[in-house]
Amino acid sequence: MAFTANDLAQVRFAISPMWEVAPSFRLLMANTRHPVHLPWAEQVRPRVLAAGLDRGWLAELIGPSGYVPDFLTPAPAGPAPAPADEWDAILASPAEQVRQDLDHLARHQGHLGTRLSGLRADPVSRLAKVAREIETYWELALAPYWARIRAVLEADIFHRARTVAEHGTGRLFNDLHATVSWNDNVLGLVRRKRDMPRESSGAGLLLIPSAFTGPGVRTQVRPPDPPQIAYPARTVGALWEKRPATGVAALTGVLGRSRTLLLTELETPASTTELAHRTGLSPAGVSQYLTALRNAGMVSAHRAGRFVLYARTAAAETVLAAASA
Repeated sequence: MAFTANDLAQVRFAISPMWEVAPSFRLLMANTRHPVHLPWAEQVRPRVLAAGLDRGWLAELIGPSGYVPDFLTPAPAGPAPAPADEWDAILASPAEQVRQDLDHLARHQGHLGTRLSGLRADPVSRLAKVAREIETYWELALAPYWARIRAVLEADIFHRARTVAEHGTGRLFNDLHATVSWNDNVLGLVRRKRDMPRESSGAGLLLIPSAFTGPGVRTQVRPPDPPQIAYPARTVGALWEKRPATGVAALTGVLGRSRTLLLTELETPASTTELAHRTGLSPAGVSQYLTALRNAGMVSAHRAGRFVLYARTAAAETVLAAASA
C-alpha cells in the first residue's frame, strides 16, 4: 500500500469498542483455554450463554474464523468514540454496503441462514436488532472490564506516539507487528490475501490497538473511509493479572475500611450478593457503600440479566495506583 505525504499527515490512532466486540465474541464462542484471556472468558461465558447470545445475530455474523462483515467495525469518528456512537454508526450503514458484506460472508460460509437472509432483505429495520444485541453483549462481556482494557489501549497509543516523536513514522510501522513493514513509502502486510490499493480507499490510515485481536493483525478497506489496521496492543499479556492491593491502609484513612475493602474486591466485577459473601459485609451495607462509591465516580454499574455487576472505574484505578505508590 503506497503512501503519499498527505496520507502520512492523516495517520491517526483510535480506540474502538467494536474492534473489541467482534474478536472477543469469537474467542468466547471458540470455548478454548486462551492463554491470556482465560480468566475473563471463565467469568463472562456463563453470562453470555445464559443470555442466549450463542444463538443470536452475533453468532451468525461472527463465525469461528474468517471474514467478519465490515459494517460491524465502522471507522471510529474520533480518537475514542463511546460505544453508543459506534452502535449509531452501524445503524447508519448504507443498505447496499450491508448487502455486499453479507454476500461476501455467504461466499465464505457457503450460505446465509434465515436470520441473515432477512437482514439482507431489509437492512434498515433489522440492523436495529443487531445493534441491540451488540449492546447486550457489551454490557455483559466488556463494559464491566472497560476501564482496565482501555488503560492498556491508551498506554499502547502513548508508546506509539512517543516512537513517532523520537524516531519517525517509519519506526512506528516497523515496530507495530512482525507482519507489518515500511519501506520506500510503501506499507507492506505479510499474508494479507488481498491488496490494499490506495486508489480504492480514503486518505490516511487508522491504527487501532486491540486487546482481543491477535496474534495477527486485522485490516479493513471500506471507501470512503481510510484503511483500518487493528493490531494487538502491547502488554495485553498482563491484562488480567491480579494486582497486589498495596497501599490499602493509607486509602482506608480516606475512604473508610468498608469502601476500601469493596474497591479492592472489585479487582473482578461482581454483584452485591457476591461482594457480601466475599467481604462478610451485609448485602444492605454493600449496597449503601457501592452507591456512595458510584456517586463519587469510582464504581460503575452494568446490568447482566437479573443481576447488576459493579466494576471499578478508571478514576478508582488511578486512586488505587496512587495509594500503592
